[in-house]
Amino acid sequence: MVAREQVEQPRYPGRFRAAPERSRRIARPLGLVARVRGVDEELLDRIGTRMVARDEVGADLAAAMSRPRGDAERVTMAAFHRALARGEPEGHRRADTALARFLAAVEDTPSWVDFAQVERGGRALRRMGRTLDDVLLTLSLIGGYRFGGPADLLVATGGLTGSTAMRRLGETTEWARAVISPGGMRRDGEGWRLTVHVRAMHALVNRRFETNGRWDVGHWGLPVNRSDQAATLGLFSSTGLLGARALGWVVTPAESRAVMHLWRYVGWLLGVDDDWLFTTEREQNHFLHHVLLVQDDVTPAGPALAGALVAGQRGEWQRRHVLGLLRWFLGREALRDLQLPDAFPWTVPPTVLRNLVLSGLVARTRAGRRLLERRGDAWTRAEIGRRFAGARPGVAALPDS
Repeated sequence: MVAREQVEQPRYPGRFRAAPERSRRIARPLGLVARVRGVDEELLDRIGTRMVARDEVGADLAAAMSRPRGDAERVTMAAFHRALARGEPEGHRRADTALARFLAAVEDTPSWVDFAQVERGGRALRRMGRTLDDVLLTLSLIGGYRFGGPADLLVATGGLTGSTAMRRLGETTEWARAVISPGGMRRDGEGWRLTVHVRAMHALVNRRFETNGRWDVGHWGLPVNRSDQAATLGLFSSTGLLGARALGWVVTPAESRAVMHLWRYVGWLLGVDDDWLFTTEREQNHFLHHVLLVQDDVTPAGPALAGALVAGQRGEWQRRHVLGLLRWFLGREALRDLQLPDAFPWTVPPTVLRNLVLSGLVARTRAGRRLLERRGDAWTRAEIGRRFAGARPGVAALPDS
């Protein structure tokens, strides 16, 4: 009897370092910002291997939520939401239930979390108002569509194409607003609940696409994997600050530390690996530089998603504003990759001038900071109300995970 030959599984998915020349070219500016002196091959290895690793705490809950009706171990979405609101599963805490284990994990707040610093980070971001929204939409969100993988998952879920584009963007905006709102990341805060909800939704999507045969794990890695989760977190933290500075917003060292601390805690709640929860912008940008080095080329999903979001903007002025920001942040090559029309960034100079005045002068007094926070809150609420009515957090709440 001949023994069946064992086939060794590849260490990395097929997309890992699939477009090295393009990736090096795109990563070069961030490498200069982060003062990267050389490529860390050990870090690249960890990024590659974690493309096929999942959030096991979330996976345990997703398995329980996927059990058939009538199964005593099944966790319903209603029970999950009640547990988030009440602080414990129905009945009593039992260590052997998936819901109790999940809740215990996200409530076991690390000793390094400083909620005063978390609040300072939220205030710093609220003061940015429209600038923060512009950066997250263009540099963080649409900029991430230049690479295959996460963008393809969003298309597969129907998350950001056609009539759902602006609704899904609204979900992301609503989640981010909740995260930076006063008290939002306390246990009873909306930001905390929505972040934990997003973690569960990502685990459910991972399970569904792993088991239904519609996702090429061999090429893309797991649908929602640990490397993509960590990279997406960086798009909200250091990339957000980098984009704000590029639009003239003055970020002080103290504000930078507070913003990074806020997103570090958010990342911990989402299940990002501890060694990829960074305390400084330079550390985060060093990591993101290496993430860029291993990316695949653009796929048809990228232009589909980018086009839907640009087309969904209110009016021609806003569409041209978004296209101009994309040109400013990403350059002509990215616009070609995403099949978007080139546009001169004509709104950038007045934006930079305004932001220099607001952040360099107004924000230097206590009264000025409070004014900017109220102004930022009003802007975000108005935009969500006008453009994203009825949004609820779902898989798109972390758009590139």
